[in-house]
Amino acid sequence: MIPLFYDLHIHSCLSPCGDDDMTPADIVAMASVKGLDVIGLTDHNSCRNCPAALYHGEARGVTVIPGMELTTAEEVHVICLFPTLEGALAFDTYVYERLLPVPNREDIFGKQQIMDEKDHVTGTVENLLINATSISFDEAFPIVESFGGIAYPAHVDKSSTGLLSNLGFVPPDSSFLCAEFHDPGSLERICAEHPYFRKCNIICSSDAHYLGDIQEPKYRIPAKSRKASDVLRTLSQRSHQRFC
Repeated sequence: MIPLFYDLHIHSCLSPCGDDDMTPADIVAMASVKGLDVIGLTDHNSCRNCPAALYHGEARGVTVIPGMELTTAEEVHVICLFPTLEGALAFDTYVYERLLPVPNREDIFGKQQIMDEKDHVTGTVENLLINATSISFDEAFPIVESFGGIAYPAHVDKSSTGLLSNLGFVPPDSSFLCAEFHDPGSLERICAEHPYFRKCNIICSSDAHYLGDIQEPKYRIPAKSRKASDVLRTLSQRSHQRFC
């Protein structure tokens, strides 16, 4: 097994709340400079900057896992990661059809820029990506699996848009095997209050919206190789490991 430094929750300039400097090329370059081995590009309800990010990842030797931060009908954020770009883009189409059709206003929410491999803007997304979708929290996990990916709740310890802040509990029929924390110091308290998380693999990622916020190389995931599929296999095993 290879220990890989990771950050699996990063937003690009496609997310309206993402800084304009968060282009695919700049994100991968910063990850490389910081010494990260694998990153996840997880814009709000969209995977459309993943093709350019994967291109730069291959050029710089950084594994880029295509993904999305899905907003469920309950406004709970769920990280969705895919072993292939094709699966991610197919899921992107599925999600956009279920996103509230409210046009983005750049003057209020920010730009939603799609970039090519040369970091040129090739288009924008019309509807506001930070809105909720019609996909419920319970539905999200089997749907993502049907597209070949894995899903887990994002930043469960945050005070907004997290599973606990929005629902207040872990649904009794939940089946997710991984959970993301923002602050590992909150893990023991939350596990005591919600024992479900004791049987989850735990990761900690940055939720970066600015280049400087991308995670330093301090947390590792062991994987058979640097391939996205092998990293996701580690996260989806019933091993109850803590990777932060």
